Amino acid sequence: MLHEKSCGGIVYRKYHGNTEILLIKHINSGHWSFPKGHVEPGESETETALREIKEETGMDVIIDPTFRELVTYSPRKDTEKVVVYFVAMAKKGMPVAQENEIAQVKWVEIDIAANMLAYENDRLIVNKAKKFIH
Repeated sequence: MLHEKSCGGIVYRKYHGNTEILLIKHINSGHWSFPKGHVEPGESETETALREIKEETGMDVIIDPTFRELVTYSPRKDTEKVVVYFVAMAKKGMPVAQENEIAQVKWVEIDIAANMLAYENDRLIVNKAKKFIH
């Protein structure tokens, strides 16, 4: 069994009295989810999350390590993947999709974000993040 580890974030901002989170649409699969990616040698979980969020969305964020949620799944028959998600507050700026991997980056009202997400694990994370952020 192969083991993979990725880290990412539920990036949020307060906008006109609403809480919005940043979703990405993957080019290959076409599904919406959160920015995340593989841990590189020598990186901490938060360093990975900061780097991947920046690479995939162009956004600088402030990570809150007190929100740390794990999702485990099998992307292939012989592989177990663990993804660590943090809540991350967006700094100023507009998101820009990473050219080769991300089709679209979009701010979505947190209350309707769950409707766009393809996976139940992602919907559960949004609900936990929503309680944490508010």
